[in-house]
Amino acid sequence: MDHDGLPDIAELRTFNDRENFRRWFTWLSEMQFYKQSDEWNREQRDCAGLVRFATREALRTHDRSWFQRMGDDVQSPGQSVAADVSLKLGKEPLGEKLFRTAPGNYCSTDVAEGKFSEFADAQTLKFFNARFVSRNRDEAKPGDLLFFYQPYVQKFPYHVMIFLGDAWFANEGERDWVVYHTGATPENGGAVKKVRLAILDQHPNPRWRPIAGNPNFLGFYRLKLLDQQVSQEE
Repeated sequence: MDHDGLPDIAELRTFNDRENFRRWFTWLSEMQFYKQSDEWNREQRDCAGLVRFATREALRTHDRSWFQRMGDDVQSPGQSVAADVSLKLGKEPLGEKLFRTAPGNYCSTDVAEGKFSEFADAQTLKFFNARFVSRNRDEAKPGDLLFFYQPYVQKFPYHVMIFLGDAWFANEGERDWVVYHTGATPENGGAVKKVRLAILDQHPNPRWRPIAGNPNFLGFYRLKLLDQQVSQEE
């Protein structure tokens, strides 16, 4: 109904679901900085892979067996992360093919025609699975995505980071934290990093500064499954 390319049934339709998803999504993302989960496919550990992993795991049922799969040494935030969302991974019509890979409004034949996939690179996330919010960080919410475009210096020109806001751990009283994978393999120095926007503002390479005056910074985007009108709670 909102013509965003996603089936309405696969979107988070209530305020509580959206807030709970944001909490799981940011917590899962930040946890990968401290210790990358064995559940995160090693061949998909790059910037977009972090978004896919956190999205998928945020939609699961977070019971004891889930925590065991994630790893016994997963850090506890000292409180319950959040209630589970009502939308569960694997629900029809998408199943685990959560990410749209082609333009257009949703049609019931899209999944069969290959317009949804379990995989999406940063460019696909930007164009088909997220909506532009602003280049102003004051308008960003936890769980929003930052996109950069580096056409001349990257094999893959689009790069994505995750905005945490108030980090779950070691936040130092600040609320401008982001987490991201550098995109390279571990052998080439690739890793998950957690840093404040205030630090990135001073990045030695101006192309990586998340400021409005940087043409390589595309702004803050919101996952479409979060981009809904507030609906009536049950």
